[in-house]
Amino acid sequence: MVSVVGGKTPRERHNDNGQRNNARALLGRKAAARRASPILKKLYGGDLRSIGRSDQIVSEVIENPRLFGELFRGMLSENPAVVRLRAADAVEKITRQRPDYLRRYKRKLILDVARTDQCGVRWHVAQMLPRLDLTRRDLPSVLDTLRVYLNDPSRIVATSAMQALADLAKRFPHLLPSVLPELRSRTAVGSAAMKARGRKLLAELDK
Repeated sequence: MVSVVGGKTPRERHNDNGQRNNARALLGRKAAARRASPILKKLYGGDLRSIGRSDQIVSEVIENPRLFGELFRGMLSENPAVVRLRAADAVEKITRQRPDYLRRYKRKLILDVARTDQCGVRWHVAQMLPRLDLTRRDLPSVLDTLRVYLNDPSRIVATSAMQALADLAKRFPHLLPSVLPELRSRTAVGSAAMKARGRKLLAELDK
């Protein structure tokens, strides 16, 4: 026999609570969007399957580099997941052309953004880490991050981490003795994409 409290069954009360929680979450997202800077407001809306207007923002920031700081902050954890993903996508595309834009944000990228558990952001972080003006003191944190990424369930994150490790080993040859076994291991037992990328990277590093 189902108990009824206040005229509603437990299932009905559970559904009501879920609807109220969803409504509160929606209100919270709308409030965050209103507080966001103009550049980040353009990243709201839709879902994680779409990059939204990030390509448009790339052009805007290239034309007006003063916007880069606000865009970079879009990757931080206080923002909704869709904003973090699109901000990371835009920052990665911008820094392909202008890696120097990352100079002021090196520590923030290594110590804050890189610690995300969001696979889409991790993918772009792995692409960006080798673009930093790294010192030997920076390397342990960067390498630890990339080794975590190697074990990410997302194959694109893991493959990007392999590429980043190889890029760093080219710049810092003393890393080769530790990087090569990592690459060989993933090439032997990883996904098809990891195996293909690993063979290519090992051939490059063995030259």
